[in-house]
Amino acid sequence: MANETSADTVPQAASILAERERWVANGVATPKAVTVGAHGARIETADGRELIDFAGGIGCLNVGHGNEQVLAAIHEQVDSYLHQCFMVASYEPYVGLCRRLGELSPCRGEQQKSVLFNSGSEAVENAVKIARAATGRPAVIAFERGFHGRTLLTMTMTSKLVYKRSFGPYAPDVHHLPAPYPFRGIDTADALEALHYLFKAHVDPSSVACVVLEPVQGEGGFIPMPADFLHALREICDQHGIVHVDDEVQSGVGRTGKVWAVEHLDVEPDLLVSGKSLGGGLPLAAVTGRAELMDAVSPGGLGGTFGGNPLACVAGSAVLDIVASERFAEQAQALAARLRESLDALAAEHPRIGEVRGLGTMLAMELVEDPQSRKPDAAFAQATLAAAFDRGLLLLACGLDGNVVRLLPPVTIGDADLEEGIGLLGEALAAAAER
Repeated sequence: MANETSADTVPQAASILAERERWVANGVATPKAVTVGAHGARIETADGRELIDFAGGIGCLNVGHGNEQVLAAIHEQVDSYLHQCFMVASYEPYVGLCRRLGELSPCRGEQQKSVLFNSGSEAVENAVKIARAATGRPAVIAFERGFHGRTLLTMTMTSKLVYKRSFGPYAPDVHHLPAPYPFRGIDTADALEALHYLFKAHVDPSSVACVVLEPVQGEGGFIPMPADFLHALREICDQHGIVHVDDEVQSGVGRTGKVWAVEHLDVEPDLLVSGKSLGGGLPLAAVTGRAELMDAVSPGGLGGTFGGNPLACVAGSAVLDIVASERFAEQAQALAARLRESLDALAAEHPRIGEVRGLGTMLAMELVEDPQSRKPDAAFAQATLAAAFDRGLLLLACGLDGNVVRLLPPVTIGDADLEEGIGLLGEALAAAAER
């Protein structure tokens, strides 16, 4: 792999980072890498290096950088028109993507409809709006360690202070509950007990519009929800007329091997929120659900100037065709097996890998100070990320304590890149453990 630093490219990288410091708001975390190109599972940087990408723009590139099928769709659309607000004039790419989302929807109901947005945050917020309009109720239930976005409402729903500090007051009538987290001693029974207590002590279930849950909590630490919890939650929602919103912004669009993570769990949500990889690298998100819910909002209540931009829509349709294909499913199955085997082997070598977990190809390692106390070790995680970067592997951390190393390589990654990336991960863990 090209990891050499060219003398004539270093000033360019340094200059860009200096300009970033001068002109870009400090609230956006400063990156180490300066990207000048990307293809497949590799990123080219301004300092002449190549990085194997196990971050994927935070889960936005399940089909890889510059996927040929996605690029072809974008290039064809570019010559027709770049923008035509759907609230001004209809266009086929928007309708076509909604049709494809409906065909692949895991939600209840024979007739499915969708509405398109720019980001997962927008989509989650609008899913809540749809649920409130359909039920006539105000309250929202979200879960600890969940991440739903950075708008006022979705920030309120999100459970991590770094995304919320100094931004209050928060949106009203949002209630948080513990979600199952077996590694930290919270099982399905504990989570359900907390939900029933909430209904007894704080919130009348008849006032709850929706429950919003990620089937695999992403920023929270790649924590898969147990099937029995999802089934019980579905029954509770049915009992009280509560809308079940399935947030698959990070876990969906093929990330776990199936088109939607909830398909692994045999549960039918009422509304599905998708985003990130849906656009194949372009800003795109959606809310999908049965028509009677989606049509509860009167005309004009949903929309946005750029939501469902034509370029993003044709990219999204291409992405869905890819992730719904038999070939993709085979790639995902092979990748999941190889990643799990590799991470389990690393865990056997490093007792400070407290747990390897995830669903399908959405896997992570939780790092701890020792296997007895299981105290989160964020410093070990950060050292691992730094050592990986130095060796040519791009990784991200997650988890409430920042001690979880998550893996988000393209599901379409080639064998050679995968093997090299896994090898670099092992080297990084060994180097971090010796710090």
